[in-house]
Amino acid sequence: MDETVHYLLMASHLRLQKQLLDRLKGTGLTLGQPKVLDYLRDHNGASQKAIAQACHMEPGSLSVILTRMEGQGLLRRQAAEGDRRTLHVFLTPHGTLRMEQVTQAFQVLEDQAFQGIPPAQRAAFLQTLQKVYDNLGKEAAAL
Repeated sequence: MDETVHYLLMASHLRLQKQLLDRLKGTGLTLGQPKVLDYLRDHNGASQKAIAQACHMEPGSLSVILTRMEGQGLLRRQAAEGDRRTLHVFLTPHGTLRMEQVTQAFQVLEDQAFQGIPPAQRAAFLQTLQKVYDNLGKEAAAL
């Protein structure tokens, strides 16, 4: 196995994504939807722009995902008071149910990922990963 940062991060992400979608089979959720539901868990009513930024998606890609989710009855979009250009996204009861399933699936996968790793080592890993993320953000901001 290649032990470079880029390979391990990409391979871990793909493995996590595949296992997440496997756990959510039968829910009708597709790629991109779980992270939107996960974000809306703590930010119900967020603007589409905020969701796109937080989920690291292009606004156009997010719009396609939201349209599909709206068609599935998972969410509704509503124009902001006094600003029809800004749409806010709200979970429906069906969307809340799916969000809870996503939350549970993420928790199972995180528990699996950190199995056999002591809490202090887990905390250190998360701090280091956050620093890697922040460092890569500095590079992107400079471009």
